[in-house]
Amino acid sequence: MHRRSFIALSAAALALPAVASATVHYTPGLVKKHLAAGDTVFLVFGTEWCTTCAAQDRTINALKAANPDYETNVTFIHVDYDEFGQAALTRDLKIPRRSTLVVLKGDQELGRIVAGTSKSQIKALMDTALTATGV
Repeated sequence: MHRRSFIALSAAALALPAVASATVHYTPGLVKKHLAAGDTVFLVFGTEWCTTCAAQDRTINALKAANPDYETNVTFIHVDYDEFGQAALTRDLKIPRRSTLVVLKGDQELGRIVAGTSKSQIKALMDTALTATGV
């Protein structure tokens, strides 16, 4: 194999996990659009500086890596609490703080975790979301 090909393939392979675990960042109207399309939405309300949020993100990403069905079937949306903490979405869902995880399908909330970092608790919420997709 040529050195350039090897380097290019290596770089692509290293970038793949980052792409696979990518989460969509919230913009106004995005959640309504996905819900109207029949998607199951997993909302992650957090900030970059929050240690609890970082622990939740690590767990979510590890669970996604262990079971690709989560990423394939559930729409994960990160809502920056510093930017959207006072937005209509946050108020309508009565989000009490950053580090809140919420699963929505249609017009129903299927579950939520506030400041929880337990792998089993987060997995249970992600399983709820996956079950709602029909998988």
